Amino acid sequence: MATPDPSIPESWLRVTDSGLYCLPGDFYVDPHRPVTCAVVTHGHADHARPGHDQVLATEETLDIMRVRYGAQAGRQMQSAGYGEVIDIKDVKLRLAPAGHILGSAQAVLEWRGCRIVVSGDYKRRADPTCTPFEVVPCDVFVTEATFGLPVFRHPPADQEVAKILQARTLYPERSVLVGAYALGKAQRVMAELRTAGYDRPIYLHGALQRLTEFYESRGQKLGPWKPATAAAKEEMVGEIVIAPPSALADRWSRRLPNPVTAMASGWMRVRARAKQRGVELPVILSDHADWDELTETIEAVEAGEIWVTHGNEEALVHYAATKGLHARALALIGRGEEEQEELPLEEPAS
Repeated sequence: MATPDPSIPESWLRVTDSGLYCLPGDFYVDPHRPVTCAVVTHGHADHARPGHDQVLATEETLDIMRVRYGAQAGRQMQSAGYGEVIDIKDVKLRLAPAGHILGSAQAVLEWRGCRIVVSGDYKRRADPTCTPFEVVPCDVFVTEATFGLPVFRHPPADQEVAKILQARTLYPERSVLVGAYALGKAQRVMAELRTAGYDRPIYLHGALQRLTEFYESRGQKLGPWKPATAAAKEEMVGEIVIAPPSALADRWSRRLPNPVTAMASGWMRVRARAKQRGVELPVILSDHADWDELTETIEAVEAGEIWVTHGNEEALVHYAATKGLHARALALIGRGEEEQEELPLEEPAS
């Protein structure tokens, strides 16, 4: 193994079988298997795995891990606020907002004059449920590319939320069933509906309730909601119901009054995906950066090197190269698409 050299970033932040490893700090960023020391950017399951000995993350991310994993969240947990500098051996680490979900962060690593920013998952759009993304100038920017193709240009959130409200008006005899991932997306849909002025109770699948309660405990204003399981079928006529995507075609949905099936995801830009999921109402609402946000960020951070971790890597690498930047795909294993973020479908026992 070559000696780490601050002038050669890949010599001190390396791709390993466990994920990105910072050699001089002896820690991993979002490792996909249990390690001794992990810096975790956010609470989604493809970034926050159980079983680490030591975990450093924002307080919200640590709490989300506790909610999801219980005693397996990590043996020792250390929280860091945005902007707080922590020395890990020779490396200075701080967390900057990523704008992805509640508590999401970019990992900013500085060693002997070289700064690397690992974005984790991020977006640049306004989101009432989390702190906005912060541009951090750096030497190397490690970016996701979930929607790293020019075809992916997300429409305004209010325009997409209006589709849900319009469906409720057009089909008053039906419910509107929105598929949304349990952590982040479901709560964002609720918050965006409230921003749009919707004040009716929202009905939730049981798998969404714990994390929704957690969001509310952290000051999120999500308005009145009710457990869908406890409601009579006729009570949900004309109402909005949110459930995990896997519940849309499950027998669970049969309890609803002839639902209009919607799905909130950036992938709803692809008609074939919507058709494959049996989605009647595609709602293009993503917690990942679209093509314009990705390219805007690459230029804004003024990094000489761009490393692309997962998603549509080739297109973004090519774009960076056209701007005169050194770019490469890291091809990290263990990183899922937006659609793979899911809690178990089963509802908790009442």
